[in-house]
Amino acid sequence: MTKVHFKFRQTLPWRALAILLFAIVASIPLLAQQNMPAPVTSPEVSSDNHVTMRLCDPNAKDVQVRFEGMKDPLVLQKDAQGVWSVTTGALPPNFYGYTFIADGVAEADPSNPVAKPNLLTPGSIVHVPGPASLPWEINDVPHGVVHHHFYRSHVIGDQRDFYVYTPPGYDPKEKKAYPVLYLLHGYSDSADGWTAVGKANVILDNLIAQGKAKPMLIVMTLGYGAPEIVQRGMTSFRDPELRLRNMTKYRDALFAEVMPAVELNYRVAGDRNSRAIAGLSMGGAESTFVGLNNLDRFGWIGSFSEGGLNDDIKANFPKLDAKASASLHLLWISCGKDDGLFPKNQQLHDYLQSQGFSVHWVETEGMHEWPVWRRNLAEFAPLLFQGR
Repeated sequence: MTKVHFKFRQTLPWRALAILLFAIVASIPLLAQQNMPAPVTSPEVSSDNHVTMRLCDPNAKDVQVRFEGMKDPLVLQKDAQGVWSVTTGALPPNFYGYTFIADGVAEADPSNPVAKPNLLTPGSIVHVPGPASLPWEINDVPHGVVHHHFYRSHVIGDQRDFYVYTPPGYDPKEKKAYPVLYLLHGYSDSADGWTAVGKANVILDNLIAQGKAKPMLIVMTLGYGAPEIVQRGMTSFRDPELRLRNMTKYRDALFAEVMPAVELNYRVAGDRNSRAIAGLSMGGAESTFVGLNNLDRFGWIGSFSEGGLNDDIKANFPKLDAKASASLHLLWISCGKDDGLFPKNQQLHDYLQSQGFSVHWVETEGMHEWPVWRRNLAEFAPLLFQGR
């Protein structure tokens, strides 16, 4: 039998083909990067305190930015690469919140890692640095600690949290009892509003180090007794029954759950002379409602830009009289002169004064915004627990 020998000829350069395929696959990320827009810097703070904000959105038709301290939104301009930008005038040193509005849709600055937490309109924060003398600037001083607690509220029926600031030098093993300030956030904020945005812990660190404020604990709670008030948005404030339920259920949870937990786990004095309550906006309404109706629990009350009390002021405080006024160490009411709630706060001041209360009334520059409330806290805290 004749053997037939077949000789195969390699017609495909397999090695070369493999190298070619690898090169194509490897080049895909590079091609994709060539089509991606270059990263933008935003925000950018100049040495003379101007702030430039930028947003890369080539397909947008209109971009604006809402910026704290400014009544009207700023309009951004688009360059050839599709990057929108705007530069503010020189700003006083502070922390400012801002939010982009791209074709009517609110969004945080995607280039800025410093978020401004908010349950309805999350935004971003830019820091225009100032001298160390400003109370919200971090200084080389002893620092307190912010503790985060979670619990189930049987009063309200949900899972919630609260924060506790303990001052520098606080030692849970010591017998020393500290006074405590219950500090409430505003509408649409969460329990971390006063630390993440308000810089309350930084402000107290500085005040205590300077000897301007007594060492104290600050308890910052979630302020919604009726959580549906957030779900319904700003229209919920047109419902007086819902506003009242929000405050009464908050009060019930504060008294039955938060205050007992704080007084069990921390070295705090449990008498009214060592207990204060204050808040901003919705928290200001809750502070006056809870505090003035429970003077057996609170000797110090503060309201910053109150918003949320029902229009019938007298109905909010049915038990107030001259005797009640005599038991109060401090009643602080403040509001920015450009705040739309200024007339309501002035009416509250006038009513309480007519009932025999000595009211510490403060008018500040500014609108309904965090720079006003930081200043309020920096001026309010040194007045607390003096002579106690």
